[in-house]
Amino acid sequence: MNKLAVRGASALSGMIGGAVASLIFKQVWKLAAGEDEAPQATSPDYGWGEVVVAAAIQGAIFAAVKAAIDRAGAEAYRRSTGEWVTD
Repeated sequence: MNKLAVRGASALSGMIGGAVASLIFKQVWKLAAGEDEAPQATSPDYGWGEVVVAAAIQGAIFAAVKAAIDRAGAEAYRRSTGEWVTD
């Protein structure tokens, strides 16, 4: 039962984390590029460099947010049960 609850909480936190990461990326892109929207990979209006840099920044932000949420969840679980969560 505990593993089921952990997986449910993990799924929910993942969805919330994705939304948070998306908001962070949009703000970072506005500051970095001065544009409201990041370039889409299929857009003819942007070159390879712009598309790849935007994707790299987005990926880094998503990975950092995911790691922070996973770590916080594991520590919360450890505090409440005394056990460390492992995959």
